[in-house]
Amino acid sequence: MAAIAAGALLLAVLAAGIISNPPLILSVPLGIVAGVLLGLSLWRRSWELPLHIASAVLLAIVAWWTEHRVWWISLGSSLTILGTFWLALLRARQRTREAEVKADQLAVQVDRRISELFSLQELSYVLSESIQLDRVVDQVARYAARFLQADGAVVVLAEEGGQVLRVVAASGSLEPLRGQANEESESALVRFAISRDRIEVAQGVETPTVDLIGGKMVRSAAVAPLRAQGITMGALAVADRRGGAFTTEDLWLLSTVATNASVVLANSRLYEMVRRSEEEWETAFNALVEGIAVVGPQRAILRANHALATIAEVPESELVGRNFCDLFPEASDAVAALIDAIYKREKTAPLVVHLEQRQRVLRLTAAPLVGAEGGSVVILIEDVTEQRLLEAQIIQNDKMASIGQLVSGVAHELNNPLTSITGLAELLLERPPHPELPREHLKVIHDQAERASRIVRNLLTFARKGVAEKTAVDLNDVVTRTSLLIVYELQLHGIELESKLSPDPVIVLGDRYELQQVLLNLVTNAVQAVSQLPPERPRQIMLSTCRSGREAMLHVRDTGPGVPKHHAPYLFTPFFTTKAPGEGTGLGLSLSYGLVKAHGGTLTYEPVPEGGAEFQITLPLFDTDVAVDHEFVHRNGASNRSILVVDEDPAVYRLVSALFTPDGHSVEAARSAEQALRLAQEREWDMIIADIRMAADAAESFTRALLHIRPEVRSRLVVACSGDDDLRASSEDDSFRRVRKPFNPRDLKSVAREILQ
Repeated sequence: MAAIAAGALLLAVLAAGIISNPPLILSVPLGIVAGVLLGLSLWRRSWELPLHIASAVLLAIVAWWTEHRVWWISLGSSLTILGTFWLALLRARQRTREAEVKADQLAVQVDRRISELFSLQELSYVLSESIQLDRVVDQVARYAARFLQADGAVVVLAEEGGQVLRVVAASGSLEPLRGQANEESESALVRFAISRDRIEVAQGVETPTVDLIGGKMVRSAAVAPLRAQGITMGALAVADRRGGAFTTEDLWLLSTVATNASVVLANSRLYEMVRRSEEEWETAFNALVEGIAVVGPQRAILRANHALATIAEVPESELVGRNFCDLFPEASDAVAALIDAIYKREKTAPLVVHLEQRQRVLRLTAAPLVGAEGGSVVILIEDVTEQRLLEAQIIQNDKMASIGQLVSGVAHELNNPLTSITGLAELLLERPPHPELPREHLKVIHDQAERASRIVRNLLTFARKGVAEKTAVDLNDVVTRTSLLIVYELQLHGIELESKLSPDPVIVLGDRYELQQVLLNLVTNAVQAVSQLPPERPRQIMLSTCRSGREAMLHVRDTGPGVPKHHAPYLFTPFFTTKAPGEGTGLGLSLSYGLVKAHGGTLTYEPVPEGGAEFQITLPLFDTDVAVDHEFVHRNGASNRSILVVDEDPAVYRLVSALFTPDGHSVEAARSAEQALRLAQEREWDMIIADIRMAADAAESFTRALLHIRPEVRSRLVVACSGDDDLRASSEDDSFRRVRKPFNPRDLKSVAREILQ
């Protein structure tokens, strides 16, 4: 302003000088300069002081050149110049002070921004040190309270679809809120900020009136939502700022912290999900009983679980990087072909691998690993040794069931004629000798019929396995029965069977069928070993029983080539066999070992010094009083009793009639169930002998139908059974009396004596 006044005064002086002083040569340039100074003063006020000095110099020059009649102009100009100069100097100093204040303010702001940047950088470093959720939220709460000079800060995360807000971190005065879960209304500031998805500020008064979260009252608070990838995860809140109300810079800093924290929290949550999923996958991966391996293009193992290390008998630390095919040297080529086929995208079937050294059977199933870089194959290794053993047992049981059905039917048909032969022969032997019927011939007929009956019973016992029944079993009887079953094959191969049985009964508690199966397996193996001997070598099998203290012993010895020493440790392992393919399953000895062990005994192998093999069965003895009544039971009882025989075979009626008619009893026959039921209703019978297989109709047996209409005849009913299956079928009612076909006349008369008396 002073420069403008000085410029204007200069123009006035120049104008006066021009009017009073004719020479214009000097005045015109000075006027131009004065105009320029005036224009510059109007254009740039910051040049006011320099222009003022320039104007003062020009005025001094003009005053020097003017005449004395305008001295008052010089005096006025000087005073004006001094006043305006002083004014310009004051304004310049004021502007300098304002500039210094503004510079100080800018410096403070710059320092604060630099401090905030360093603080944010420090927070970034701290957050980058760990990706664990607990540590991240604690650091965010602590640094937010420090940056904004607040008494407390909390980090809240939304759970269950945003319905529940859980305080996962807290610092300062808000520390008691840590771990709280709240399902509150929209009135709380944190809930309000999350629902609106924006920063919310509440500037309270000296008394706490702001509801932050969970009923916690504070004086002032600022809440910034934590949002990342389009999802609001929670909020960051600070309360009770010590420096006064929250400024715009404070909210900007809070927003920046919340943004950085949101990214880190999102990554932390993702990491936690991945870590938990990996742990679950690792747990499931290693919990599988089947082995799993991820195999690379070079057949190297990239990943494996605990089960594979157990199956392969290799330390788990040595699996990764090892060639997968080397785990199964017996079938490495087949395994390599399986892997190559998967890489060629060929359809493959599971590969079954037999490990002879380890006596295991494995099944390998391979498939390409989807999404694997470079291509990988995942292989499932299953130990199916027990499964194959069970399958073989099921197949064997099915075979025996089929044989049992066949034998049972044949035995029933054989027992009827054998009943007549045995009974009538014994009846004739009881009568006085007749010259036309030599007793020697009758004795042969009777003995051979008895022999045929024993063979049929043995077949039924062996072929039809029912529920295992532990009863007292004489090992001598087991040897005798088994010898009858194998005698034909022994004769076919020219093998001599020698039995050396204990003079005393060797009684054990067990299942007759299972013990007979064990002995038959051992004898069959011995037959196969001995039959391969050259003709000059003796072919013998020795069976012996004995008692040793509290143990029963059964020995099976043969004169065969014996078992090689390197095969002896594997004799009782499943699927181990030295026979050619198709000649043996390798299950006989393992099954026998298991059956003997189930009886509380042991099955061992011992080489014979002079050549051959010997298997020894050791079982605990069973104490029992075996009372065998060999005394002939004579008929005793009242006469004129009525007996009804219900059987399709007329020979059975003839035998029963021949046994009881001489004693004065009347015997009648019924060839069908309908006829027998009609006769049972028409009259009273003192004894009814009925075949267990007689059926009233397709759904009901004759005995059930008879007891339904005449329950009082239960005590007078005798059921004739053809084998063990029929005995088990009739064992549902213990009140029945039972006899076995073919009839033993003494047994039948003994039963009749009990009933008729």
